[in-house]
Amino acid sequence: MNRLSTAWGDLALTRFPDHPRDPLRAWDAADEYLLRHLAEPDAPPLQGTVAVVGDRWGALATALAGHPGPAELVQITDSYLGREATRANLARAGHPEDRVRLLTTQDTPPARIDVLLVRVPKSLALLEDQLHRLVPALHAGTAVIGTGMVKEIHTSTLTLFERIVGPTRTSLAVRKARLIHSAPDPALHRPANPWPHRYELPADAPAVAGRAVVNHAGVFCADRLDIGTRLFLKHLPTGLGAARVLDLGCGNGVVGLAVAVAEPEAEVILTDESYQAVASAEETFRASAPPGTKARFVVGDGTADVPDGSVDVVLNNPPFHSHQALTDATARRMFTAARRVLRGGGELRVVGNRHLGYHVTLRRVFGNCEVVGSDPKFVVLRAVKR
Repeated sequence: MNRLSTAWGDLALTRFPDHPRDPLRAWDAADEYLLRHLAEPDAPPLQGTVAVVGDRWGALATALAGHPGPAELVQITDSYLGREATRANLARAGHPEDRVRLLTTQDTPPARIDVLLVRVPKSLALLEDQLHRLVPALHAGTAVIGTGMVKEIHTSTLTLFERIVGPTRTSLAVRKARLIHSAPDPALHRPANPWPHRYELPADAPAVAGRAVVNHAGVFCADRLDIGTRLFLKHLPTGLGAARVLDLGCGNGVVGLAVAVAEPEAEVILTDESYQAVASAEETFRASAPPGTKARFVVGDGTADVPDGSVDVVLNNPPFHSHQALTDATARRMFTAARRVLRGGGELRVVGNRHLGYHVTLRRVFGNCEVVGSDPKFVVLRAVKR
C-alpha cells in the first residue's frame, strides 16, 4: 500500500481489487500536480459543487473529501473497479460513505457544477462525450481544470476543450504531467454530441452480418469490427443448445450477440467493468438480437456475481493494459475467475494477440490449452475445466 501526501493529509490508497503484490500505484504525477495546484493561494476556491471526472482509482476524490470547502463533491467514472477503489479509499481515510456522491458516466450529471476537475482519459471519444454531457451544468464562473501526463494530452485534447467548453490553455510540464485550464463560454456555438455511434456489421461476420452495433464513447472499436473479434466470431463454439454462456469483458456485445443469434436456446450473460460498455451491449441487443433472446447484462468485477460452477462456456477477449500500463494481470484474473464459474467439462475460449502468450497462462490455470483458430496476428485458444 502506497501513501499520497496532500495539503489535506496523507492518504493510504490502493487500486481495486487490492493485491499486496500489485506494483502499480493508485495515483500518478498528474493527480499530484492537480492536488498541489488546488492547494495554492491563487487556485480557484473549492466551493459549491465540485465534480471530479475520470478519477481512476479515487485518489482525487479521496484527497478532496478532506477539504472543508465543497458543499457537494461528485465523482463521475466509467469504471466499476475505479468506483469500488474510491469506496475503499474513502473508508480507509475515515470519510463517511456519503461524503462523495458516486455517479457513472451513464448517470444524469449534476444540474450545476462550480468546479470541474477532469482526469484526461485514454479515450478522446470518452472525453468528448463527457464534456458534451457536462457543459450544460457549467456557468461563466465555473473553474474547469484538466490534468494528465504529457503523453496523454495532445493538440486534439486541447481542441476538444476549446470546441466544447471555451478558451483553453495549458500549464508548464512538471514531472511529465500537465494541467489544462479552460474557461466556459456561454455564448460558444457547440457541435452536437456524436455519441453513441451506430454501425452495421460486415458481410463476413458469421451469424451477425448486417446487424447493428451501438457503441457509447470510450468502448473499443467504435466505428468498425476489429480484426481480433472478426477472427473470434469464426471460431465460436457451436451446438450449445440451452447452455449458459458468459461473455466476459463484453465490450459492445458483438460476441454475445453472435451466440444469441446462432444459438437461440442459449442463455447469454454479458459482463464488463465499464458502464459505457454494458450500456453499449444492452443497446446492441435491443437493436439486433432476435425476439425471445435470453440475455442478462452486468456491470461488475468480472465473474464476481456469477456462482461457482454455473456456466458452460466463457468467451473472453481480455485487455492487456490498465490505463497506460501494459500488463497481463487482468487476463490472468479473468482466466482464473473463468475456471471458477465453469462447470466440469466447460470451456473457456479466448482471443488475443499471438505475442501475449496466453497459452502459457491457460495451461497453468487449466492444465490444458489448444489452438482452434489463428491468423498472422491473432490466435483463438480453448481451455477445458477437467
